[in-house]
Amino acid sequence: MIYNLDKINEMADGDEDFILSVITVFLEEVPQDLEELEMALSRRDYNSVYKLAHKIKPNVDLLGMEQTRANALQIETLGKSAANSAEIERIFPVLKRDIVQVMGELKKDFEL
Repeated sequence: MIYNLDKINEMADGDEDFILSVITVFLEEVPQDLEELEMALSRRDYNSVYKLAHKIKPNVDLLGMEQTRANALQIETLGKSAANSAEIERIFPVLKRDIVQVMGELKKDFEL
């Protein structure tokens, strides 16, 4: 398991509906953002790469995905310059793999 619900549990203060709603939003929004990020990379649209990585970062942070957050931050920072495309393309598959893995785990763990 590469996610951790400590932050959400602290925010929820025992409200299971809140926890489920955060996870549902994650499962609805992040796959779409990830797909858009991948398309932006293929178009070499680094302004969109920057924006989408920035958008993904707090979602993975909320789920305690520290390494994934670090990768999103790195892509966000590198996205400010097209000169960093090779480095972004090296990091992106790891980001994608971790997010896809967590989506599967969340669906299984919460029976969604």
